[in-house]
Amino acid sequence: MENALVKTPLRKLRRRRTKRVWRLKQKLKLAWKSIKIRVKSHLPGFLSTKKHLFHIKSRKEEQDLSQVAQRICKISNDSTKSLAFLLQLPKYSADDFLDRGDLMTPAASPREKISKMWRELHGSNNWENLLDPLHPWLRREVTKYGEFVESVYDSLDFDPLSEFCGSSRYNRNKLFEELGLTRHGYKVTKYIYAMSRVDVPQWFLSSALGETWSKDSNWMGFVAVSGDRESLRIGRRDIVVAWRGTVTPTEWFMDLRTSMEPFDCEGKHGKTVVKVQSGFLSIYNSKSELTRYNKESASEQTMDEVKRLVNFFKDRGEEVSLTITGHSLGGALALMNAYEAARDVPALSGNISVISFGAPRVGNLAFKEKLNSLGVKVLRVVNKQDIVPKLPGIVFNKVLNKLNPITSRLNWVYRHVGTQLKLDVFSSPYVKRDSDLGRAHNLEVYLHVLDGFHRKKSGFRVNARRDVASVNKSTDMLLDHLRIPEFWYQVAHKGLILNKQTGRWVKPVRAPEDIPSPLPTGPKPIYSL
Repeated sequence: MENALVKTPLRKLRRRRTKRVWRLKQKLKLAWKSIKIRVKSHLPGFLSTKKHLFHIKSRKEEQDLSQVAQRICKISNDSTKSLAFLLQLPKYSADDFLDRGDLMTPAASPREKISKMWRELHGSNNWENLLDPLHPWLRREVTKYGEFVESVYDSLDFDPLSEFCGSSRYNRNKLFEELGLTRHGYKVTKYIYAMSRVDVPQWFLSSALGETWSKDSNWMGFVAVSGDRESLRIGRRDIVVAWRGTVTPTEWFMDLRTSMEPFDCEGKHGKTVVKVQSGFLSIYNSKSELTRYNKESASEQTMDEVKRLVNFFKDRGEEVSLTITGHSLGGALALMNAYEAARDVPALSGNISVISFGAPRVGNLAFKEKLNSLGVKVLRVVNKQDIVPKLPGIVFNKVLNKLNPITSRLNWVYRHVGTQLKLDVFSSPYVKRDSDLGRAHNLEVYLHVLDGFHRKKSGFRVNARRDVASVNKSTDMLLDHLRIPEFWYQVAHKGLILNKQTGRWVKPVRAPEDIPSPLPTGPKPIYSL
């Protein structure tokens, strides 16, 4: 008995000592690896010479490291939790945003040749097994289309004091050059204009100060086509239609109509008429002979150009795809555009995809089922904190869809279409946790979080490459210690220039080629780059 009483505490002591030793080893191992990662990420120009040391060497090592951190957090005190949290701290500091010329890390990842896999990336299998984890090639392609939409925002003249308010500051021949997007290898072939009258939110109206370039129309997007070099890389000739969305989400919420109107009276799905939200339809279909830029509706302008490009490249024996992309309201217009293209352009059968960002619900059940039957593939990128994808009917639709099978089939309830890629704004270590959630709808925020997304249960990618400073283009979401100005994207001196001869600050006169024109400007499109 006495021996037994003596041995029991010794066993416990040995067991405790073994656990302490094991925990200490794991802490040291985790701390050393995290320190190496942090040091390497702050060495200027290190990536250009020793790229493999810039990030964790392999996906397996990253998973092993996260598992160790989780085990330590479960069995240890608060100090070990802070050690695990060290791995999630921002890789950047304010010094990383100082201009160091060629020593700085490139903001874009290298692009591989994806020609053998383009159909899967374009949604032929509804992006099955490509979203979780997110395939790096798909991430780059989706980001590319998002940057096309962002280019419309960036070049939109939305100064209410400008006589060109609501137009593009650049003509289509130099849009990508001015915005640094020539690397994508596309050329813009046509600008799209939409009416700004009935059922349109207040932000959609042009300047009311005196004479303007158009009292009825606004620039909404463009049609572009891949050049020869890019077409070789992606495996087909890609036609892109990019639609911009709202400028301020709060105004859009106030003006949003929830009534539906027939979209395709001739094309019924079963016994039900295909219907869409009335405000979206008004923007997409409105036209007037009394206007200069909308004698044809946005729908007709787009479809005429798409048909022309399809016929041109099909006659050359090329494989042609149509990718329609949009943000917010633009995501809604993209769905209606895809519906018409699939219905009216048989040559594109099976090669039409929609990539939308923060898009609202658009139509009824018949609209959704008809789009599916037409073979349109839709990838909806949504932020968890963004309210717009829950509209229209943020509460009503959810309740009816979940009540029972009967109410879930009601044809006057709004439906989402396609496959969803759900992101979380707060997965980014660079974003303030007390940020205004209205900013979660911002397209640059979408592209930032998309660049850092790997899979649902993993953190922000340590090797994300997209420029973090872009988040504050039109938001204030970045952490203060990064010292990036809030809402920094604007025209220099708000559009004024100094006349050196007179010493006066004046408004510049637009070059003739940059003045909006309803007719094609410049030379005919050249499809080789």
